[in-house]
Amino acid sequence: MNSIDRAFAFQEKVLALRGYRQQLLASNIVNADTPNYKAVDIDFAKALQMARTGREAVTLHKTSPRHLDAAGGAGIAGIKPMYRTAIQPSIDGNTVDAHFEQAQFTENALQYMATLQFINGKIKDTMAVLQGTK
Repeated sequence: MNSIDRAFAFQEKVLALRGYRQQLLASNIVNADTPNYKAVDIDFAKALQMARTGREAVTLHKTSPRHLDAAGGAGIAGIKPMYRTAIQPSIDGNTVDAHFEQAQFTENALQYMATLQFINGKIKDTMAVLQGTK
C-alpha cells in the first residue's frame, strides 16, 4: 500500500460504513408496513472506532447445529446490524418508526456527502502538491 492509499484508507472505510448504514435505513423505511419486521441499524460510533484502530469485530461461531445464526447477516468489515429497540411498537410486531428512520436516513446521507467533500478537498490538495503548485 503506497502513501496515497494510506492517506485515503480511513475515509474509504467511513464511506463504506455510511453506505452500508444507508442501505439498512432504506430497508427499514421500505418495510415500515411489513408485519413483524424488526428495524435494524449499526452502532456507527463503534464501527468507526473499529475502523480507526484497524480491529475487526468478534465473530460468532456455532458450537451446535441447533444454535441460531447471528442476527443481521454478514455485515460489512465485521460490523453486524443490531435490532433497534422500538419506541412504540405496532400491534402487528413491526418496530419501524418511519419518521425516526427518515430522519436517520437524511442525517446519514448528509454525513456521507460531507465525507465525500472532505475526500475531494484532500484529493485537490494532494494533486496541488504533486503538481508543485502548493
